[in-house]
Amino acid sequence: MTFSICVSEAYDTDDGERHRRFGVAVTTRLPGVGTLCPFVSERAAVATQSLVNVELGERGIDYADDGLALDDALEALLNADDGASQRQVHGVDSETTFAFSGEECVKWYGHREGDHYTVAGNMLTGEDVLEAATDAYEATAVHDTVDPSTGPTAVTEDVDTDPLAKRLIDALAAGDREGGDKREELPVQSAAVVVETTEDHDLEPPYNDLRIDATETPIADLRETYELAQRGYRDTLAQYEGAFEADSLEEAAD
Repeated sequence: MTFSICVSEAYDTDDGERHRRFGVAVTTRLPGVGTLCPFVSERAAVATQSLVNVELGERGIDYADDGLALDDALEALLNADDGASQRQVHGVDSETTFAFSGEECVKWYGHREGDHYTVAGNMLTGEDVLEAATDAYEATAVHDTVDPSTGPTAVTEDVDTDPLAKRLIDALAAGDREGGDKREELPVQSAAVVVETTEDHDLEPPYNDLRIDATETPIADLRETYELAQRGYRDTLAQYEGAFEADSLEEAAD
C-alpha cells in the first residue's frame, strides 16, 4: 500500500567540513502515512510499511543511534516479530543498507538496494514504480562530494544542487508517474518527507520535515508545500537571520 525511499549521503561543505544526512520519502493511498512509516535520525533512516509495525522503525533507529549496525538491528527485530511475513522494512545507516519484503506482502511488492539507498513498495502497479524512483534519485544523488546546497545557502545563493528533501520528492513523483499504488478505489492519500543531518544551522530548513496527511494529490501537494517552505525559509532568513545568530530580537530587521 506504499512505496518509499531511504537515503544516506556523505558530503563536504564549502569550508571543508564532513557531514552526513539521512532521509525518507513515502507515499500511500491511505491518510497519515507520515505518522507511521518514516523514521530518521542523524545516524540512520528507516521506512516500515505493508502491515505496519512502527516498532521496527522506532527501535531500529534507537539501536542505530546506540551504535548497532542498522542491518543487524532490523534483522534482529524481524526475527522477534511474529508478523514478519507481512512486513516490509528497509533503511540505511552510514555503512550498511537493509531491505526486507515478507512473503505475505500484497503484490506487486519488492525492494531495491543501492550503495547508499534503498527503495521498497507493495500493492504497486508493477516493478516499474521502484525502478523509476531509483533512476530519479540516482540521477541527482549528491554523495561523497562537495555540496554547496545546505542550510541557508540552498535558498540564498545560486547553487547547482537541490536539497535532499526536494530530490526525494522528485523520486516519489517519478515512481507515481509509472502507476504508484494500484488501489484506485482509495482516493484519500498521503505523503511525507523527513531529512536529518549532522550539520547545524542557526535556523534549520523547515522543508526537511513535511507531511501531507489527507489529500487526493499527495505528491503534488507535498511538492507545493516544499516550495512554500523554501520560500518561507528565504523570507525568514532575510528578516531574522541576525536575530537567530545573536539570539536576540533586537537584531531583527525592521
